[in-house]
Parts: sequence; structure tokens; C-alpha cells
Amino acid sequence: MTYKPPRRPVPRRQAPRPRPRSQPRSWQVRLAVSAAAVVLALLAWGAIARELAPLSNTTIIRFDAIIVLGSSADSDGNPTPQQLARVNEAVHEYELGVAPRLILTGGAVYNRFVEARVMAQTAHAMGIPESAIYVEPDSQDTIQNGCYAMHIMKVHRWRAAEVISNASHLPRAGLIFSHLPLQWRMHSAPPLQPVPVVLAVTGTTIETLKTVRYLVWTRQMERCEP
Repeated sequence: MTYKPPRRPVPRRQAPRPRPRSQPRSWQVRLAVSAAAVVLALLAWGAIARELAPLSNTTIIRFDAIIVLGSSADSDGNPTPQQLARVNEAVHEYELGVAPRLILTGGAVYNRFVEARVMAQTAHAMGIPESAIYVEPDSQDTIQNGCYAMHIMKVHRWRAAEVISNASHLPRAGLIFSHLPLQWRMHSAPPLQPVPVVLAVTGTTIETLKTVRYLVWTRQMERCEP
């Protein structure tokens, strides 16, 4: 008989072990934590600045002019509800004798329609004579709203103004006007209809972010020359 050696068992192939997921490096974790801390600190700064923002620098109750801060018209050139609310409140204050004239501010920021001209047409349609309406058609933001309106007042030697906008906008406007050589007070334009809570919270959040941007960037980069 021929000798046959016993067959060796064929080893089974083992399935490859899954590689462990790479863990984030410690510097990446520290960087993410630091970035989150900076963002939270900036938001807190903006919120606190809004709470402490001045809403007046005078006790007078009669002014030389009512300044209406810019707000966009719709894509057809009609006033939006927010814009209409501001003009409506300005007309109301004019009729109460708070000031004998309106300064309407705002250029063509969001579309081709000049905000100040749309508001001027609306105010005139509400009964304000053209002789009491002054248009500032070039500004692109709130800093320029205040600065260019101040230049109109300076030309006419007017010194005091009531400033009208929606409530969430007023703290940032107060921070801006606190650097202008005017007597002023902020005045809120009530919405023409109830605002849903979600929209109100969204508006406040956006204004907080804009306040942060103002504190960090635009107040240094965009100065108003007297």
C-alpha cells in the first residue's frame, strides 16, 4: 500500500476586523468648544447691549422733525405692512403736534423702489402736505438713515427729532443715534395686525445678530461725518 499523509485542515479565513472610528483630535475639540464659546459670548453681548441701549437723550416732547427709518417696499413698489405701520405712526404723531415735518429715509436697498419715496407717497396720501415731507433717498442701512437725516436737519438748523421704527429695531437705532449730535427719542410703530410669535422671535433674533455686527464691525467701519 502506498502511504498517504493525512490532509491538513484548510484554515478558515477570518472576516477583517472593522477599523475603529477615528476619534477627533484634542485640538479639534478645543477649537470647536472655543468657537462655540465665542459665538455665545457675542450673542450675549448683543442681547445685553440691546437691553441697555438708550431710547432717548432728552426730556422734550416737541421736536423739529419726525425721522422715519427705512423699510423696504414690496416688489411692486407698494408699502409692506411694516413700512405702512411706520408711516401710519409718523402721520399720527404729526397730527398730535409732536413735530411739524417728516423726514423719510431709505434708498433702493432690496429692490428697485426707493423706500423713502414710497413712504413719502403714502404719507401724502394720508394727508401730510408735501411742504412737510422731506425725502432722504440714498441711505442703505440704519447708520446712513440717521446720518443722512441728520445732514438734512443740519442744513435747516433743526436740532431735535423723534425717530420712528418697529419695536425690535429701536435698541440698535438707539445705539446708533447715541453717537449723533442731536436731541432725539425713539418711538415704536405698533404693527397694524397681530404678529405671530414665531415671526416676533425671528425678528428679535435677526436684530440681535445685526446688533452684534454693529458692535463688532460697522460702528468702526461706517462712521457718520458731522
